[in-house]
Amino acid sequence: MTRFPRATAVAEAVRAGHSSARAETEAALVRIADGNPALNAFVTVDAERALSEAEAIDRRLAAGERPLLAGVPVAVKDTIWVAGRRVTQGSRLFGSFRAPADAIAVERLRAAGAVILGMANSSEFACKGVTTNPLFGPTRHPQHPNLTPGGSSGGPAVAVAGGLVPLALGTDAGGSSRRPPAHVGAVGFKPSFGAIPYGPGFAEPFTGIAVMAPIAADVADAALMFEALCGPDPRDPDSIAVAPMESRPPESLSVAYSPRFGLDTPIDEDVRQAVESAVEALERAGTHVVRRDLSWPAGVTETALMPLQHAGLAALYGDAFRRDPALFDPDIAVQIERGLTLTGAEVAAAQLLGVEVARSLAAFFTGADLLIGPTTPCVAWPLDRLGPDTIGGQVVPPRAHAVFTPLFNHAKVPALSLPCGTGRNGLPVGLQVIAPRGLDRRVLRFAAYSETVLAAGGQGHPG
Repeated sequence: MTRFPRATAVAEAVRAGHSSARAETEAALVRIADGNPALNAFVTVDAERALSEAEAIDRRLAAGERPLLAGVPVAVKDTIWVAGRRVTQGSRLFGSFRAPADAIAVERLRAAGAVILGMANSSEFACKGVTTNPLFGPTRHPQHPNLTPGGSSGGPAVAVAGGLVPLALGTDAGGSSRRPPAHVGAVGFKPSFGAIPYGPGFAEPFTGIAVMAPIAADVADAALMFEALCGPDPRDPDSIAVAPMESRPPESLSVAYSPRFGLDTPIDEDVRQAVESAVEALERAGTHVVRRDLSWPAGVTETALMPLQHAGLAALYGDAFRRDPALFDPDIAVQIERGLTLTGAEVAAAQLLGVEVARSLAAFFTGADLLIGPTTPCVAWPLDRLGPDTIGGQVVPPRAHAVFTPLFNHAKVPALSLPCGTGRNGLPVGLQVIAPRGLDRRVLRFAAYSETVLAAGGQGHPG
């Protein structure tokens, strides 16, 4: 796979005059032309517009500006508004939609000097754990093209892990920008809810928990992108300011390790061993790790919370589904059908359970600075399946691969997936790092420390 300089190196070179935004854009366009046909990470690329934007950035630099992401090529998930670009949500309903405005996060990418190369593939409405849709088909794993990278931000994750661009912007309402990075060996960061302003854009099926999520090749790049995007904006009433960087060294923090996050769910042995090895490496480096499980409210499972997504899809697209079900991905159609049958009491029960999840995790953090554990219970699986047939030797339902991420969305806390080694067939495994809401920089700093520790021990990035 063609490799590329990290975003931090690109921005430094462009700011110093050793490269230019146009040169970096031209190089990325060559990488996309060479690598994307096999991956299907990008679904649309606008070379002419990207080069024009790059030249405008070079003029800003000539005038004395030194933007944070100067000249860095970026992929944007095909659910996020980019003004004037075709943005489809992977849906036939929006096949010809042109975004009338930039999302605030995209505005901030532009202000920081990034160059938007194009739109990256997503499952329809970002509501499926693999990346395929009726418009563009599947995105493929960069190491094994017969495997899926997961979803829904598989396109952005593969654009980075496949060596096409240094940075990508995804979304995460249940793990969509942590699980695909874990499967392909990238870093995926779900900030605190509101840390990066959301919208303007499409209405969300899962309201109140979705975030904009940086995806990068390493933690330093993810942190750089986060700094360019975070901070409140009056157009998003949920946007918040996050805490400044703490002075405490990462190894002084109290870190709770939970092998299954307190959930009664299977995990594959190769994933368990990779995560355990990473935790042991952190302990040897002097990290204060305590093995401690979470105690969730009774009845907490991802299934118990899914009525919120199903009802949201039904509210947004139920009428169109009734008129023509064939317009939709069959897997999304099943969710809409379920949503149309739900009662108000069932939806309210799921909402109340989400509130209790947030309270339970807040109580847990009174006794720990950070929480770590697996991002997923399995490595990547065949492209033609919604999920692996078995995990941990047990036959499992299709969403069993997704169990370790959604609760942290409902809790509105920051969570990052960091490569921590490999499982069978050399496939990447992710370690998830979580902190209380607003302590995003604590997560990023500890993840950077962990990345260094794991790299010294021969773990971490697979290539």
